[in-house]
Amino acid sequence: MTVSNKVLTKKDISDMAYRSVFLQASFNYERMQAGGWTVAMLPALEKIYKDDKEGLAAAMTDNMQFINTHPTLVPFLMTLLLSLEENGSDRTLIKGIKVGLFGPLAGIGDAIFWFTVLPIMAGISSSFALEGNVLGPIIFFAVYVGIFIMRFPLARAGYELGTTALDSLRESSKKLSRAATILGTTVIGALAAAYVHITLLPTIELNDGITISIQEAFIDKIFPNLLPLAYVFTMFYFIRVRKVSPTVLILVTIVLTIVLSFLGIL
Repeated sequence: MTVSNKVLTKKDISDMAYRSVFLQASFNYERMQAGGWTVAMLPALEKIYKDDKEGLAAAMTDNMQFINTHPTLVPFLMTLLLSLEENGSDRTLIKGIKVGLFGPLAGIGDAIFWFTVLPIMAGISSSFALEGNVLGPIIFFAVYVGIFIMRFPLARAGYELGTTALDSLRESSKKLSRAATILGTTVIGALAAAYVHITLLPTIELNDGITISIQEAFIDKIFPNLLPLAYVFTMFYFIRVRKVSPTVLILVTIVLTIVLSFLGIL
């Protein structure tokens, strides 16, 4: 089936960017954001495929596959794929680009927005608020609104990229995906050190009455954040190699923290 080009209008793209706010409306652990993703894409897909029910069904089936990406950057990927749908591109190519980009986009979005922009602005806004300055909440709210508005230019950028640079995208998508994946992995590695805290409480009393901490004197001096790193890799081993459920590991972690805290180790 040949799909006519340029079916979608600027209004259609803007409407889809607005509907992207429903990305996590049906979040679940089987398909993650697939339900909300499909709801956002559906009106544009219906306009593209018109009376071709089989083509629409195939597109909807692909869109209901697992996806978990960043809510702010998702309009870029949505319109990029819509432009490919509009040009009648092969379904394998469309699915490949979706699978190849949604993970890296999630890593980039988390690094930029959740772990950089918003924490910094929250700190600035909090300092204003602590002084009784009403600018505190206003600034933070304005930043959040600005992040929301970014959906619309991102949607248009994705659509234009798909329609004007399709050949280039085919050649560079693997490189882009790999580069973004490296960035996302680097950010996740840094988060392990920043958000996983394991501190040993036992101390050693020297002959002259001086007490030193095992954590500070030995572990932190030799290899800072060694324990958090070791625990993260242990969890990774059980999930990846032993195929242990994350839920089980969460429960084990809770029990260990309670027991070791009771024994005075942590």
